[in-house]
Amino acid sequence: MGLFPRFDEEESGRGEDIPRKTGFPRLWELASRDFWDNFRAGFLALAGCVPFIAGMFFAVSAHAVLLAPLAGLVGGAVAGPELCALADTLLRGLRDDTGRVWWRTYRTAWRRSARAALLPGALGGALLGTQIFLLLHAGALQVDLATSLALVLGVLLLLGMSLYLWPQLALMELSLGRLIKNSALLFIAQLPRTAGAVAVFLAYILVSLRFFSFAVSLLPLTNFWLPTLPALMLIYPGLDQAFGIEEKFREGQEPPQGGG
Repeated sequence: MGLFPRFDEEESGRGEDIPRKTGFPRLWELASRDFWDNFRAGFLALAGCVPFIAGMFFAVSAHAVLLAPLAGLVGGAVAGPELCALADTLLRGLRDDTGRVWWRTYRTAWRRSARAALLPGALGGALLGTQIFLLLHAGALQVDLATSLALVLGVLLLLGMSLYLWPQLALMELSLGRLIKNSALLFIAQLPRTAGAVAVFLAYILVSLRFFSFAVSLLPLTNFWLPTLPALMLIYPGLDQAFGIEEKFREGQEPPQGGG
């Protein structure tokens, strides 16, 4: 008898008589069972964000305010498909859709959503880049405390919205307007879970900044999957209720590719 339940081709879903773990045991199950899949998808997402990081580093170093949204626009467009494919990998683990060849599944998800992810990635990157630049130059630009707090809240709001946006793109084809509307409604509808998910990201960022040298050395290993998995796990019930993820999987189908 193994430590974890078997998830092979004959058992495409979890048996009805086996209750799904919850809380930290469930998080540990997902992190350990799907570690390599999550790690590879997270590493590719991190690689996709390199243009954004490099562009922002140059813009901040050169104190060039106009370069910040441009770097965010280009870098966000590059990162969008990888972030969407990471969401697809994590969602498959959350619905226990295991036993597939990871690279084939990842490549299919990437191709399916790459074009649709370009515009949300570009717009989100431009907004995030501008907010980060203004925060880092708050003193030089004489930004008051209220405005600085508003910028911080704006970054957290953008993170929270992205937690709903990328999974939607991984699950279905929607217009940008519908994506934003759905993300905002889900953000508000399960606000306590959203706040918890954003708190996970905030804690990860603050700890990484506090122990920067150590965090950078671990970044290739932890990359983006480590904070995203518990955050997505927190909001998954709302996504499942809204889009019928588990029901479609139990029926032996892919999640819906249209509607909303």
